[in-house]
Amino acid sequence: MAQNNTITCYDIAISTGATISPFVWSTKYALAHKGFDIDLVPGGFTGIAERTGGQTERLPAIVDDGKWVLDSWGIVEYLDATYPDRPALIPHPSVAPMVRALDAWFWRVATGPWMRCYCADYRDLSNPEDHEYITHSREIMIGMKLEDRQAGREDRLPLISADLEPLRIALREQPWLGGETPNYADYRILGSILFTASVCKIPALSEDDPLRDWIERCRDLFGGLGRHPGLFPLYGLKQREGDAPLFAEAGQGGIHKRNTGLASTQAETQRITQGMAKG
Repeated sequence: MAQNNTITCYDIAISTGATISPFVWSTKYALAHKGFDIDLVPGGFTGIAERTGGQTERLPAIVDDGKWVLDSWGIVEYLDATYPDRPALIPHPSVAPMVRALDAWFWRVATGPWMRCYCADYRDLSNPEDHEYITHSREIMIGMKLEDRQAGREDRLPLISADLEPLRIALREQPWLGGETPNYADYRILGSILFTASVCKIPALSEDDPLRDWIERCRDLFGGLGRHPGLFPLYGLKQREGDAPLFAEAGQGGIHKRNTGLASTQAETQRITQGMAKG
């Protein structure tokens, strides 16, 4: 069991000192959710196997009183199984597949696209000894030079913002993805957002994005865990002429109570029938 209520967590950080890995971010939040103090072991991308004594070449990894636990999802399962008397990260078995689905969707529409929008900045902000590794490995992953892949991001960022509408809908009537209190669903998605904040030299979201309230409340959790001084401003993306809306108006799409009687649907019916008539 954790000695002095402290668990060791191995970090991947860049030259600003900010954590770069979305998985390490979500792991730090998971540990804090469980009420543990975190002994963070600093480091970058290279030399992970040496830092961990040959235990792993991938992070996150934690050490709980000498026991190594690897993989962000494995860490969540371990923490809930080992410390059931502390707040649950996955409070019900049904939450686990929902988190997996949410994470897979968010990685496809946001994490991966944002990574490609900031891939050269990602390399340039990393520790100097990591530049060669990041350039080589990420150009293999992406299939082109990082500078070429990052080019044109001004056209792609508005589209990524628009694709986040399901997340806005999920948070429209609840304060957290976990409902009344946050759980690992919040931390998993937040991990990708804080990864983006670690490299976004130009903003990824608009100043008035409805997600801002949830993001900022998440950053304030656990004594401001998500407020590292090395993070860049997330907000300030502008809608240019010809861009699709960066987010939808409240009440459009998703499950919400919109039919409360005839008067509540008349305006929408009028739009639909007028549109059909014009067609």
